[in-house]
Formats: sequence, C-alpha cells, structure tokens
Amino acid sequence: MYYNGVYHLFYQYNPYAAVWGNISWAHSVSYNLVDWIHLEPALNPTENYDVNGCWSGSATLLAGEGKPLILYTGSDFLGHQVQNLAMPKDLSDPFLTEWVKSPHNPLMLPVEGIDPGFFRDPTTAWQGPDGSWRVLVGSEVEGHGAALLYKSRDFVSWERTGRPLHESSRTGMWECPDFYGVDDFIHVLKASFNDHDYYVVGRYDAETDEFGVVGSDFMDDVVRLRYDYGVFYASKTFHDDAKKRRVVWGWVTEGDGDDGGVKRGWNGMMSFPRSVLLDEGKKQLIQWPIEEVEDLRGEKVALENKEIESGSVMKIGGITASQADVEVSFRVPNLEGAELIDEGLLDSQQLCRQKNASVEGVFGPFGLLVLASEDLTEQTAVFFRIFRRNEKRVVLMCSDQSRSSLQTPVKEAIFGSFLDVDPDQEISLRTLVDHSIVESFGGRGKSCITARVYPKLAIFNNSHIYAFNNGAKSIAISSLVAWSMTRAQITQFHTRRKSSIS
Repeated sequence: MYYNGVYHLFYQYNPYAAVWGNISWAHSVSYNLVDWIHLEPALNPTENYDVNGCWSGSATLLAGEGKPLILYTGSDFLGHQVQNLAMPKDLSDPFLTEWVKSPHNPLMLPVEGIDPGFFRDPTTAWQGPDGSWRVLVGSEVEGHGAALLYKSRDFVSWERTGRPLHESSRTGMWECPDFYGVDDFIHVLKASFNDHDYYVVGRYDAETDEFGVVGSDFMDDVVRLRYDYGVFYASKTFHDDAKKRRVVWGWVTEGDGDDGGVKRGWNGMMSFPRSVLLDEGKKQLIQWPIEEVEDLRGEKVALENKEIESGSVMKIGGITASQADVEVSFRVPNLEGAELIDEGLLDSQQLCRQKNASVEGVFGPFGLLVLASEDLTEQTAVFFRIFRRNEKRVVLMCSDQSRSSLQTPVKEAIFGSFLDVDPDQEISLRTLVDHSIVESFGGRGKSCITARVYPKLAIFNNSHIYAFNNGAKSIAISSLVAWSMTRAQITQFHTRRKSSIS
C-alpha cells in the first residue's frame, strides 16, 4: 500500500527457518518501490484466532480519513480459517512499525456451510454507493472455486451476501482473490489456483454487486488468461495514489524444493513490481515493469538492423549479463512457409515442451539466451516461434529452463504462452535478468513469463547473453538495447531498545 509518502510491502514470512511454518507478516518500506528497508514483522501468530499462522490478506485505506487497516486470515487453535482486523498503533510513525489486533477478532467465521479449511485471503475492501464496505474472501463451495462477498458499515461487523461475486465449476479453491477496476466500465477478478494466477475481465454493477464476465471465463477451453505463464503466484495489486497507477506484485516460488531453501537460508522472492493496464481491445491486461526499475540502468549497448542467420548466435557484450535489462524487437521478412500447428496442440506449454529451444523450426525458435555460460552448456532460452493455424499466423512465446543448470534441475523446465501480436509487425521482448530470476515480457507486456533458475557456471562475470536463431529462416533484429543493472539498496531497520544498567 501507499500511505503518507511511503510504500509498504507485507508478505508471508517464517522468522525462524526457510521452510513453511510460523507464518507472520513481514514488513518492508520504500520511497520508490526499488530500494527497501526491512522492518520487524507487522503481525505475529500470538492469539487463539491466529496461533497457527497469520496468513494472507490485504490492506485498505479508509475513505476520507485515509486510515490504513489490515484484514488477514488467521489459522486458529482448531486449524480453522477466520478473518481478522489489525490497525497501526501510531499513525504519526512514518513507517507504521507497530500494528495492533482488533479486540473484535475474529470478524468473519466459516459458518453457513463454509469449509473451515477453504476460507482465506481477504481482498482490499471497497466502498459501494450505499456507503457499505465490500470485501471478497477466497473459498471453495461444493467443489467450486468462489469469491465470497461480505458487506459492512463499520469494517467490524461483516455479513455474507446471498451469493458469491463469482464462482466456477471448473476450478477448486480460489486463493488470494483480487478485484479492481481498470477503466470506467471494466473490472478484473483474479484468483490463484493450480499454482498459477488466472484472471477474467468483466462488468461490475456497484448497485447490485453483480459481476458478469466479458469474453473467456476461468479455465475456458481455448483462452485461459494468466498474469504470468511461469512461476508467479498469490499476487496482489494495489492502487498507487502517488502516480495514479495500479501495481502488481507476485510471489516467485522456488523450483528446487525445501532442501534448496534450507541450504540458502532463504526461500522465495518477490517479482519486480509491474504496472497493470487494460489493452486497447479491452480483452486482456498489459503488464510492464514500473518505471522506477529503469533508475537501476547503468552501462548501455545498442544495435539495430542485424540479421541472425539460421543456426547462429550473437553475443551481446559490454554489459553485466548476470544483472541486466534487455529490450529487443525482431522482424521476420517473409512469413511464407510457416509451420502448420497441430490442432491438438492448443496448450501453449505443451507445445513449448515439444518444440523447445533446441528443436529447429521454420520461423524460430529465435530470441535470447540469458544466464548462459560461454560454451552454452548452461543457458535459459526465451524465444518465439511462428506457426500457421486456420490461415492465420500464430506467435508462441516460450521460456526454456531445461538447460539452465548443470546441477539443479527445476520443477518445471519449460513455460509457454500464445502471444496476441501480428507477426507481420515487429515482435518485441523485454527480459530482466537478476542472477537467478528471469522475467520476460512479450508484445509490450501482453504475455509475461517468469523463470527461477539455479546456474552453477553462468554466474557473475561468467554469465553471458546471446541473441540466437535456431529456425531455418533468417530473422532480423530491428533494434536491441541492453543495460547493466546496478544493485537496489536493501537495508535493515533496527528499533531502539532501552538498555538496562545494573
């Protein structure tokens, strides 16, 4: 959230070990969403209603007074999930370092047929035209994923409405729901399930609290909209009032199991913050790294109008490849002869698995090899392929981590997404590389893929970036600009404690 000139990030945290358990709300603050100060946890599991963990939730700024409040899920002494309220102890404290829990907790209980194990993650609340507050809680009702809707006049006494805001018979439990407007008419509903963050766009009537999906619903057969087609889960957006934008964060999960986290001493990280916009067709979202990330850019290299012949690679030198920002646009001179896509392969991830970075096609694979060793034995490939389907040309975007490490295989080696762009025009890619995380944005943010990798050779100065083309036809780079990225400033805030002298 943004409050009195300070950004606050709260996230699930175990203070005692790099494994799940003892879940608290860690708390960090920033003035620019890039450099961060770590504070003491805002919430710890101390009460009967959250003794088994202070789980996920959201912050809300009360209208008018602007006072920040937190709604969060507590796992109580029975292991039941209940919704609780917390508020800052001292609003004059610029970092809001201390939070107190409401004496009215718990506010919402799993009653009226709600399974106490499927009732969590309240959203940011919003106020309707009748003055009442609304909030969604993720759930599963009779095997259907659902966003339960609650209303309150005072933010303390909450009543469940007669029906969910939305539900789906094609999914199970909805974790970490999110609901927000992206223009005067369109709202977005996001739900986390099956290890991914899916969303739908639709129209919301604030008078009746009815939400109708426009276009594809969750898990439709052909189009399944996701924030990110890689490792990106349990995301949360907030409205940045300072810059009049919506920003999303995602949890980048690990791919090497709990043992890897124990060895490192940490487990999981946050994505780069992204701005969220509705695309011109009003059918999907566009995500793009917030502009403040560009303040980390250092040395720069640029080139344009370079041909990449079939089977060739081209080194991008002059930058620190283990910590870089690359923007590139590709052009395909003649699309005659594009491969015909198998109608049975409408699953983009399955298609990327079958036609990975080493499988030659006609147009593609072409793209970038990042976190690559000099001999290319380690590499993470982010690439495109162009197919033909029903007389139309289709662009596939893939991230191939199958060769990212000689020692540490990842849980899922290849990710993919169809990219809604015209291949007769330029195909753009932006990739942010930060040592062991690769975030890629295709088509100016229409498709995003995040990869978590564990290179052993391609680290620090032994890491390289290449442009490559493993297709039969030559590809042109219209333009490529790459920057070394400097380090963000991460510091620890220590509270002053009174000393005792004996």
